[in-house]
Order: sequence, then structure tokens, then C-alpha cells
Amino acid sequence: HLDHTGYLPRLLKQGFKGKVLGTAPTLAIAAIILRDSAKIHEEEAEKANKEGYSKHSPALPFYTLEEAESSIDLFQVAEPDQWINLSQKAQLRFSYVGHILGATYITLKIDEKDYVFSGDIGRPQDLLLRDPQRPEWADYLFLESTYGNKLHPEEDVEDLLIELVNKTINEHGILLIPSFAVERLQLLMVILWRLYQKNRIPNIPIFIDSPMGTDVLDLFKKFPQWHKMPLSDLRAMCDHMTLISSYRDTWKTIDDPRPKIVIAGSGMITGGRILTYLKQKVDIETTTVLIVGYQAEGTRGRKLLEGATELRIFGKDHEVKAAVVHLESLSAHADQSELMNWLSDIKNIPENTFLIHGEPEAMEGFKIKIEESLRWRVTIPDLWDTIQLM
Repeated sequence: HLDHTGYLPRLLKQGFKGKVLGTAPTLAIAAIILRDSAKIHEEEAEKANKEGYSKHSPALPFYTLEEAESSIDLFQVAEPDQWINLSQKAQLRFSYVGHILGATYITLKIDEKDYVFSGDIGRPQDLLLRDPQRPEWADYLFLESTYGNKLHPEEDVEDLLIELVNKTINEHGILLIPSFAVERLQLLMVILWRLYQKNRIPNIPIFIDSPMGTDVLDLFKKFPQWHKMPLSDLRAMCDHMTLISSYRDTWKTIDDPRPKIVIAGSGMITGGRILTYLKQKVDIETTTVLIVGYQAEGTRGRKLLEGATELRIFGKDHEVKAAVVHLESLSAHADQSELMNWLSDIKNIPENTFLIHGEPEAMEGFKIKIEESLRWRVTIPDLWDTIQLM
């Protein structure tokens, strides 16, 4: 989510004074993330000045908490499926697209032409979110391509989790799951809760150690119309698990001798409380680390997947004796087949389809797929390209 919203306070510093429109859950999540990001920027600048390792004198935060609050003040909630008049010639509409709570695609209508911006497109048959709505007309289409050249593997998520839970109990160990705070954490909770409800796993203690993830969980309770889990189930699930808030309770959980599951941020092990757990547990053979999301080059998560024998945490190398397991099919992004299905209701041939939000090889693969299957014109823009459409 930060990759979509994190520059907003800088835009204000550069002179932006307009409204920031979004759905209620999107703006609520954005507020959580911007405040957290600003706090991290301030702490990192303070640390750099104190320890003297910055090339800037003084080191300044990318933006401050005060600047983040100023950007949040510009938020204005937009209702989905309703046209919003921006001017006499321009209208805007948000349409449900799954992916994460509140996510939408946008149709911008100018002079009777529809400019459709897909945003991140979710997946059909998601446990938490409804199927994405699909556009029926697009004169110009701006389309995400995160998995434009890939199909998600056919994995039995439940069977794998059952196997790992039983292994953890039998070995009297710990199952550590680094997780993104938005959507992925909540989805993991739902899967584990349903397995317990169906008596497919024992009543193993489950700890959720992600303050931001807990904040987002509260938004699932606040905006029940944006997902498909009954509130009674949501509350029962939260009651079944232990939601950790204080760092002191993190250490209590580490010292708890029982076999257990811990889901903690961050998803790529770049920060967050998962580092404290790994520092204490990664060198123990009864520990299992389950990687459930994309791991960028250079991150600790990627290094574990690549078979690292040591992991550097808080300035010290720790031997990796834990088992590392990769689960690839929990992505919140549509794969190539699902993206093509999202296009299937468009009745016209767009004048141009611009592929965005993807690695070069993903965009190239998706461009070929669309051109061969639909015979549409497809463009992969370069950074800073200006394209005249009107």
C-alpha cells in the first residue's frame, strides 16, 4: 500500500493543495501507513544524526509526522459505483476490484471518453474479498501487470498448513510466518481459523504480532460491506487468537515454551517484530519459517529462500538451522489468466492499453499475450514518458 500512497506528503511539500479522493477503507489504511512511515523516517533521521553515518548534515526525514497529518487532512471519502463530477467535462467513478480492503479501479470520463485505471486487481474466489468488478468499456486502459507473465501455482494451502502445524506440535517448535500487515495477515488468520473450526488442526496457540496488522483488522470490523466475512466470525476468530500490542508481550511469547504459531511483520523480513523472533529462533532446528509473499532482491526473505546459511539481524550474523518453506499461491494480485478474464467484459477495442506496475519481463510477456489473444494495441511506457491522449 505504501508504494501507492507513500509519496503524498512530498506532493504537498511540492505545492499540491487539492483533494485526495478515495474509498473509506483505502483512506483509513492510507492514514495508518502514512503515520507509520513518517514515524520511521523521523526515527531513521534521528539515528543517522546521532551516529553520524549520513552524507547529509543534518539528515532530514523524507517527511515528518506533521507533514503526513497535513496530507491526511486532504482526504475526502468517495462512495463506490457513483459518478463524481470533477468539472463540467470530467467525471470519476470508483469500482470494487478486490485485492485489499477498499481497493478499486477508476474510470475517468472526459468528453465522453473512458480512461480506465485498473489499480491492483484482486483474485476471484478470495476467502475474504468479493470477486473484482470488471469494466465494460475503456477507450484508454492503464493496466497493472505484476503477474502479467505468470500463473499462480496450484497449491493446496490448507494441506500445507496442516502439515506444518502438526510438525510444529510434534517437534515442540515454533512456526514463524512473516507477513504483510494489509490483507495477507488477515487472510492467514482466516485460513487457520477455518482449519481449527473444521477440526483439521489442533488448538495450537496463535499469536498475531503486528500492530499495524491489528489496526487493519479493526478496519475489517468497521467496514463489513467491503468484505464477505460475517462480523460474528471475525470477532470469534480474533478471540481465538492472541493479538499482541506491546514489545514486552513479544518477549513473553518468545519465552512461552508451548508449540505455537506467530504471524508478524514485516512480510519481507526487512523490519518489524519478526526480526526479534528470528534473532532468538532461526538457529533452532525445530523452528519453521513459512514465506508467504513475494520477496524482493536483497531482502532477508529472499536470502532465506535462496538457502542462506546465515542471516544478519541487528548487526549480528545468526546461523540458519530453521526449516524454510515457501508458499506462493496466496498472492493478492491477479495472475495472467485472471487479468485476461478481467478484460473479458470490455465490449470495445481500446484505442490503446498501457501496461504499468510490473517488472519489465512481466510487462513484455503480458503485452505479447494481449496482442496475440485480443489483437489490441498495447504500449509499455518508459518512466517520465508524456503521452498525448486528447
